[in-house]
Amino acid sequence: MCGIVGYTGPRKAVPILIDGLRKLEYRGYDSAGLAVIEKEGLIVDKAAGKISRLEEKIRGKNFEATCGIAHTRWATHGEPTTVNAHPHFDSKEKIAIVHNGIIENYRSLREYLEKNGHQFGTETDTEILAHLIEEYYEGDLLEAVRTALVFVEGTYGIAVISANHPGEIVVARSGSPLVIGCGQGENFVASDVSALVRHTRQVVYLEEGEIAHITPDDFKISTIDKVAISPNVQQIEWSLEAIEKGGYDHFMLKEIFEQPTAVANAFRGRLNYEEGTSRLHGLTLQYEQLLKINRVLLMACGTSWHAGLIGEYIIEDLARIPVEVEYASEFRYRAPIIQDGTVAFVISQSGETADTLAALREAKRKGATVLGICNVVGSSIARETDGGIYIHAGPEIGVASTKAFTSQIMVLEMIGVLLARMRDMSIEKGRQIVAAIKKIPEQIEGILSTSDRIKSIAETYAASSNFLYLGRGINFPVALEGALKMKEISYIHAEGYPAAEMKHGPIALIDENMPAVVVALKDQVYDKVMSNIQEIKARNGRILAIATEGDTEIARMVDHVIYIPQVPYHLTPLLSIIPLQLLAYHTAVLRGCDVDQPRNLAKSVTVE
Repeated sequence: MCGIVGYTGPRKAVPILIDGLRKLEYRGYDSAGLAVIEKEGLIVDKAAGKISRLEEKIRGKNFEATCGIAHTRWATHGEPTTVNAHPHFDSKEKIAIVHNGIIENYRSLREYLEKNGHQFGTETDTEILAHLIEEYYEGDLLEAVRTALVFVEGTYGIAVISANHPGEIVVARSGSPLVIGCGQGENFVASDVSALVRHTRQVVYLEEGEIAHITPDDFKISTIDKVAISPNVQQIEWSLEAIEKGGYDHFMLKEIFEQPTAVANAFRGRLNYEEGTSRLHGLTLQYEQLLKINRVLLMACGTSWHAGLIGEYIIEDLARIPVEVEYASEFRYRAPIIQDGTVAFVISQSGETADTLAALREAKRKGATVLGICNVVGSSIARETDGGIYIHAGPEIGVASTKAFTSQIMVLEMIGVLLARMRDMSIEKGRQIVAAIKKIPEQIEGILSTSDRIKSIAETYAASSNFLYLGRGINFPVALEGALKMKEISYIHAEGYPAAEMKHGPIALIDENMPAVVVALKDQVYDKVMSNIQEIKARNGRILAIATEGDTEIARMVDHVIYIPQVPYHLTPLLSIIPLQLLAYHTAVLRGCDVDQPRNLAKSVTVE
């Protein structure tokens, strides 16, 4: 989840590195630093805090270097201080390295190096890598890096430069993404393509266990075991404007308001009204294989896990196939049972989530057909799965996911419809669902038009210390996601519960200072939720309800109500989550929080 950028070519490196870091700051903002090769040798500058602190530190310095690497950090080993910031260097200050990942055996490596006379000045695992490369350096930087990595256990995406090799960058990956940007007489490296689109649309994604030697005019890729790799050059399809704020105050707000388009992109070209079904060619499964599916596993982390929970309701309700939703981080640490007919979907916005990748690999080892639902073309999940579906949400920069969540739900809805139509669902029911799906973007637009009113409601609750979010059925995961958004960006403690479970513990917390957000739609459990609302009111609790348009009864029972249109049951999360995203956003802004870069969080969690 740290950001890496590197450049070698004819231009001055520092402006390119800083601009690249700016595009990657959502991946980590505890500290930042850069290393460049000047005539006098290796120059390293770094600072604790955001990239602006680094910019202040180097302002006025006249850098002439045309080769360098830079890093923005999300701390793993060692506090977010200037000393612990990347880049790190060897004892002779000839080699500099930036690193994303965790070196699991760094203690034993450190002991080995200390016995050989190396001394360390930081708390990080990355510094050990710099010294390990120095230990094996005999005039060839590429071979020194290659040899050092043989002894490394853990995950890494690294970029290395040396004062003895001006113009050269060595990069390698194992578990953490790296991409090479191909230019004319210049080349780039980054942990995410968003750092490269200003300069090039031609990229090569490094695969697991690959290492590359990059110069201004060329790059060569091989495995750690010295097997040459022919690069697969790919085209970035989206524009620089897609990763700019476009007039919005925050990326998160922009991405909330992009959801009508994002959701439409998720189903565009994939719906067949005449047949009342969906077309998902990326699944790469034949008709007979789809018919044989008798169990579905959905594996994800965080917001994507909440989408998976909604997918469980959708697929079981529509297709009548049993579904299990797994925390990807827990899946491989038990003995999962994979039977014939099991299909596993791994869900990840970035396609690089370390825990989800680990679950993917474990499921494949156990014999499951593993498919991906992700947003980033060319990501690790996209490459390692047997097939899958891109959600086509466009780049998501805000750390708190919004448009990726709703796009994931839409894809899961289409999977449910496809499987259902292949089984027992009638063509007429399928057509009704397809018609309802097509209306969703416009309905989201309508909810977004109430943003100012939701802001006024947020003003009532912004000083609260705790929130309780309640929902039932398919909207229980919506309550979980709403609570997650609130705690992520406003730092208010918020918990999501099934509404019926409130009386089994959480009701003890209810008083006039504990607002409850209740998703209370006109569905099969409406009366039950209304009873839960009565229980809260009896204890002087304040209630904000998400309700169905036309429901005047609920308005008499709660303090505030936000209405959403009536839609088929399994589509309601696509609408009920929108007010909760806006509530979290406006609350965070009112509290003066950094919405796009909340403390202790980063966008793409590429470490366990």
